[in-house]
Amino acid sequence: MTKGYTPFALGFRPFFLCAGLAGVFSLAIWLCFLGGHMPANSYYGPMGWHSHEMLFGFTTAIIAGFLLTAVRNWTGINTITGKPLAALVGLWLMGRILPFFPVPDGLIAAVDLAFLPMLALALRYPLMEAESKANRVFLLVLALATLANLLVHLQALGVATGSAVAGTGMMRYLILWLLVIITGRIMPFFTRTGVPGVMPVSRDDIENLAVIFLFGLLIADVLAPASWLSGLMAAALAVVHIIRVKGWYDRRIWAYPIVWVLYTAYFWMIASFVLQAMSALEWVAPNLATHAFTYGMVGIFTMGMMSRVALGHSGRALVTAKPINIAFILLNVGAFVRVLMPIVAPGQYNIWLFISGGLWLVSFLIFCVIYAPILMRPRPDGQPG
Repeated sequence: MTKGYTPFALGFRPFFLCAGLAGVFSLAIWLCFLGGHMPANSYYGPMGWHSHEMLFGFTTAIIAGFLLTAVRNWTGINTITGKPLAALVGLWLMGRILPFFPVPDGLIAAVDLAFLPMLALALRYPLMEAESKANRVFLLVLALATLANLLVHLQALGVATGSAVAGTGMMRYLILWLLVIITGRIMPFFTRTGVPGVMPVSRDDIENLAVIFLFGLLIADVLAPASWLSGLMAAALAVVHIIRVKGWYDRRIWAYPIVWVLYTAYFWMIASFVLQAMSALEWVAPNLATHAFTYGMVGIFTMGMMSRVALGHSGRALVTAKPINIAFILLNVGAFVRVLMPIVAPGQYNIWLFISGGLWLVSFLIFCVIYAPILMRPRPDGQPG
């Protein structure tokens, strides 16, 4: 086995590790905020910081690691490694740290806002030079994500009022759009390659409907938020995604944690649409749908995807360690507590917050402990990457 450390050999290595650490420290800080053990962040405000770091910190690190790795595979053109990659990681890290230091607000905004455009710049050459034009959509996603981040910072800087809610809402939809694209690519592939004998089926009409109804829900939320129209769109999306995942699903997946974790995450995305439809009828609080998506879909799917990608691209067998399988279970239990227990016992809402937050923190701590050596060490086969 090759000795030494190669943390910047390929994009997934540093960014997946940063995402894991963000999953630990962001939740630890958030729980300290909630418990009154730490003063609230003064730049974003406590709730603003929590939502910003979940969407523009934790999630963008995973997006960066995934795209810098996947784009190389899709295009056959190398993405940044070494010092340029280290500089990009440093920029992301400074965006997380600066709000806790007595520096000018403008500096915080400038540094954090620079990350997504620099990521797009790093991806521009391979995406534009490749024959396939379809993948260029990711440049559009990053541009729109930058705009969403700008809306958050405009409110933090005191330039605008109420723009942060628009920015975080816009970013949630962009992440959802990205996940619809990515799940359509990797879930059938991971199922086919991870479970012997299974042949998932994707239907073009369902793939198109998943995108059409998503944009329908976005328009409904803009024009008539929490209305019967947005509820109807959310319900339609739930039906479409049930049909979609049914074409990929096979009961044999349950013998393979590295595969079933993706399906449990997908359940939470469907649950988020169902809860959004229910919230439009005022049956449940709107934030439950939000957390079904962020905690359930984003948290669980990204841990499963990072676990699989890290093993595959580091030249290791696609078999997750037992502690990681436990982390998958804990994260699903945490989503259940965060999303469903407030419906069952709303009077203990704060208890459910702390329990679910603790389960998230422990799950990502396990991820960091197991995957830090894999992400830092060279491939055992001596190949680059």
